[in-house]
Amino acid sequence: MSFSFRLQILDHFPYCLVHSRLTGRYGSLNCEILQVNPIHPQPRKISRAVELLEDAGVIAFPTDSTYGIGCDLYKKSAIDRVYQIRNRDKSKPFTFLCSDLSDLAHYANVQNYAYKLMKKLTPGPYTFILNATRLVPKIMRTKRHTVGIRVPDNPVCHDMIVALGNPIISTTARSNGTFFADPHEIREMFCNAIDLIIDAGFIFPQPTTVLDLTGEAPLILRMGKGEWHE
Repeated sequence: MSFSFRLQILDHFPYCLVHSRLTGRYGSLNCEILQVNPIHPQPRKISRAVELLEDAGVIAFPTDSTYGIGCDLYKKSAIDRVYQIRNRDKSKPFTFLCSDLSDLAHYANVQNYAYKLMKKLTPGPYTFILNATRLVPKIMRTKRHTVGIRVPDNPVCHDMIVALGNPIISTTARSNGTFFADPHEIREMFCNAIDLIIDAGFIFPQPTTVLDLTGEAPLILRMGKGEWHE
C-alpha cells in the first residue's frame, strides 16, 4: 500500500488503525507527539521517550543539527525498522549518539590527539569516525570496524541518552532529499513508521561536520555546521 493511498484511507477514517507494510506495526496520523521544553526538558516526558526506546521503539527526536530518527543501539529489531524506514543498505551503518566523551570511550578506541580534539569540539555538530570496540553491535560497524559517533549539543537528546543508559542510533529525518525541520511535517511523512515524535520546535537542518580520527591526524570528510580550521 502506497503512502498516498494510506493518506486517502485516513481522510475517510481518521481514527482507524492502518497497518504499515514498512514496519509490520500499526499506526495512524494520530500518533503520539510529545512537546518538550527544548532548553529544560521535563523529566517525565524524557521518561516517556525512554520507555518506548527500552521497548524497541523507534522515535523522531531533536539534535543540534536536525531532527533524527533512531532507537536504542542494542535493540536489533528497532534498528532493522530504521533501515527499512530509510530504505538503506545494511552495509552502511548509521551514526550513533553518546552523552559525553566518557560515554563515547566505551564504544571507540580513541588516540590521544583525537581525545584532545574531541574535548574541544564536543558537545557540538560533529560526527567522528573512530575504531569500534567490541561493545558496538556488528550491524553498526563498517567492514573496517569503524563507527560514526556524535556527542550532540542538545539538552533533550542528552537527557534522553543519559536516562536510557545506552547510545541512540540516529539518521536524519528526510525523504527523497527533503529534510524535515518541523515535527508536524515529520508526523505527516513518518507517523505510520515510528512510535513517537519529540517536538522541540523548529530546527533548521544542517549536516554535521564529519572528521575521520582513525589515522595519525584528523581527516575532514565533510564540512558542515561544525566549524573546522586545519
